[in-house]
Amino acid sequence: MKKVFSLCFALLLFNCQEKTTPTNTQLLQKAQRIHLKSLTLDTHDDINVANFTEQLNYTMDTDTQVNIPKMEAGGMDVAWFIVYTGQGELSAEGYKKAADNAQSKFDAIHRLVNVYAPDKIGLAKSSADIDTLRMMGKKVAMIGVENAYPLGENLNEVKRYFDLGARYMSLAHNGHNQFSDSNTGEFDNTTMHNGISELGRKVIDSMNYYGIMVDISHPSKESIRQTIAHSKAPVIASHSGARALSDHPRNLDDEQLEWVKENGGVVQAVALALFVNKEKHQNYQAGVDSVYRSTAAKLGIDYLSRRERNQLSEQERVVYEEECKSLETAAAQTLEQLKAKTPPVNVADFVDHIDYIKNKIGIDHVGISSDFDGGGGIEGWQDASETFNVTLELVKRGYTEEEIGKIWSGNLLRVLDQVEAVAASLQKE
Repeated sequence: MKKVFSLCFALLLFNCQEKTTPTNTQLLQKAQRIHLKSLTLDTHDDINVANFTEQLNYTMDTDTQVNIPKMEAGGMDVAWFIVYTGQGELSAEGYKKAADNAQSKFDAIHRLVNVYAPDKIGLAKSSADIDTLRMMGKKVAMIGVENAYPLGENLNEVKRYFDLGARYMSLAHNGHNQFSDSNTGEFDNTTMHNGISELGRKVIDSMNYYGIMVDISHPSKESIRQTIAHSKAPVIASHSGARALSDHPRNLDDEQLEWVKENGGVVQAVALALFVNKEKHQNYQAGVDSVYRSTAAKLGIDYLSRRERNQLSEQERVVYEEECKSLETAAAQTLEQLKAKTPPVNVADFVDHIDYIKNKIGIDHVGISSDFDGGGGIEGWQDASETFNVTLELVKRGYTEEEIGKIWSGNLLRVLDQVEAVAASLQKE
């Protein structure tokens, strides 16, 4: 079923056509046709339960990078909403707190599809469900779990998470846990299990058995190697880039990319500026901080660093965010001038990662993720309403309609189907 774009998106495309040369207009029209026909799927969109209430939810144009109006505007079909839990203490109290957090996010997603917007979006648990929901003219929600920590030591929770709709899960996040070492060990030269623990192997077994994709985006390199070796099904990196292009432990080096290829998995390139081009991002961010600090001084506002903002109480944060609105307005023109001198990371830089991964391990092993509302967003793809710009850049680089279909969703859904098939086979044994 073809997508239905919002009026604002249609006008945006019309205005773009007016400004382009005839050759570029033909390219734009080709990209529009391909975008309309492609199933666009983003594997990583974080959520805040405060945006899943009767008074404020994704049927509205919330102050988030993803919501239904923005999905409609940009032609994004499938959003994987993330049940994320930060790493805490490995104790009964820590596990309980984490479990409550995870459950609140599962419940929020279910409220969206069952209560707030059942006529606009539905929850898919398989590729067949996606097809059904699209036939009904609906957007699609899927669920990924970032950090298995909330499972505690109860492996029965894997089946319950599956029943709730989880279709991928990472063993760890930022910090070692009961299942796996984290990539953060590279910063402080630490390890807990020298890879994955015995309990981690059992979790992988359970995920394989029920049909949950194993996500390798946050664990350490050795954990990733052991995970791939142990899993009976293909894995995914739900939001990772190529380390050769941006040297960060969250990205995958060439050896890791080869492991994913041999496993039959897929790497979902991520549009998070630091992971796309660390040097370019840091140069631009330094300029932004300088502009904000000087503007704040003129306005008599204390400009706080990210760390300082995180230390504010909730009430203090609300007050500070209100002050920042006037700061952003006052600094807007200067920031535009900064972009001309020190450009931010953009869509072209992001597609460089898709090119690199495709050239290194093949077109069948690369996909797309944004990490929206979790730090993601680059110039040209700042939220879901700008999703078309990714397709346009792919078309500019000569990717065919078939290749773009694989990158946007075909490769990820192939892995999902294979994981489901492995589960069915294991359950027959």
